Amino acid sequence: MQTILDAALDAAFSHVRHGGDHESRKLIAARLMEAARSGITALDELTSVGRRALTDLGAGSSG
Repeated sequence: MQTILDAALDAAFSHVRHGGDHESRKLIAARLMEAARSGITALDELTSVGRRALTDLGAGSSG
Protein backbone atom coordinates (compact mmCIF):
# COMPACT_ATOMS: atom_id res chain seq x y z
CA MET A 1 0.00 0.00 0.00
CA GLN A 2 2.87 2.38 0.75
CA THR A 3 4.07 2.08 -2.84
CA ILE A 4 0.65 3.10 -4.16
CA LEU A 5 0.49 6.05 -1.75
CA ASP A 6 3.98 7.17 -2.79
CA ALA A 7 3.05 6.90 -6.47
CA ALA A 8 -0.17 8.88 -5.93
CA LEU A 9 1.73 11.59 -4.06
CA ASP A 10 4.34 11.85 -6.81
CA ALA A 11 1.63 11.94 -9.48
CA ALA A 12 -0.27 14.68 -7.65
CA PHE A 13 2.90 16.81 -7.60
CA SER A 14 4.09 15.87 -11.09
CA HIS A 15 3.30 19.31 -12.51
CA VAL A 16 4.71 21.24 -9.53
CA ARG A 17 8.18 22.66 -9.89
CA HIS A 18 10.77 20.62 -7.98
CA GLY A 19 8.05 18.28 -6.75
CA GLY A 20 6.63 20.73 -4.23
CA ASP A 21 7.81 21.77 -0.79
CA HIS A 22 8.02 19.48 2.21
CA GLU A 23 5.07 20.97 4.10
CA SER A 24 2.74 20.75 1.11
CA ARG A 25 3.75 17.16 0.43
CA LYS A 26 3.21 16.34 4.09
CA LEU A 27 -0.33 17.77 4.05
CA ILE A 28 -1.25 16.00 0.81
CA ALA A 29 0.22 12.73 2.12
CA ALA A 30 -2.02 13.04 5.18
CA ARG A 31 -5.07 13.45 2.92
CA LEU A 32 -4.01 10.39 0.93
CA MET A 33 -3.67 8.36 4.13
CA GLU A 34 -7.17 9.43 5.20
CA ALA A 35 -8.54 8.38 1.82
CA ALA A 36 -6.78 5.01 2.02
CA ARG A 37 -8.16 4.41 5.51
CA SER A 38 -11.65 5.14 4.21
CA GLY A 39 -11.28 2.44 1.56
CA ILE A 40 -9.93 4.29 -1.47
CA THR A 41 -7.01 2.13 -2.58
CA ALA A 42 -6.80 2.38 -6.38
CA LEU A 43 -3.90 4.44 -7.70
CA ASP A 44 -6.02 6.54 -10.06
CA GLU A 45 -8.52 7.37 -7.32
CA LEU A 46 -5.79 8.25 -4.82
CA THR A 47 -4.06 10.39 -7.43
CA SER A 48 -7.34 12.28 -7.94
CA VAL A 49 -7.65 12.75 -4.18
CA GLY A 50 -4.10 14.11 -4.07
CA ARG A 51 -4.66 16.50 -6.97
CA ARG A 52 -7.90 17.80 -5.45
CA ALA A 53 -6.16 18.29 -2.11
CA LEU A 54 -3.33 20.15 -3.82
CA THR A 55 -5.85 22.39 -5.58
CA ASP A 56 -7.60 23.02 -2.26
CA LEU A 57 -4.27 23.83 -0.64
CA GLY A 58 -3.45 26.33 -3.39
CA ALA A 59 -6.87 27.94 -3.13
CA GLY A 60 -6.49 28.29 0.63
CA SER A 61 -3.07 29.90 0.42
CA SER A 62 -4.13 32.56 -2.09
CA GLY A 63 -6.68 34.22 0.16
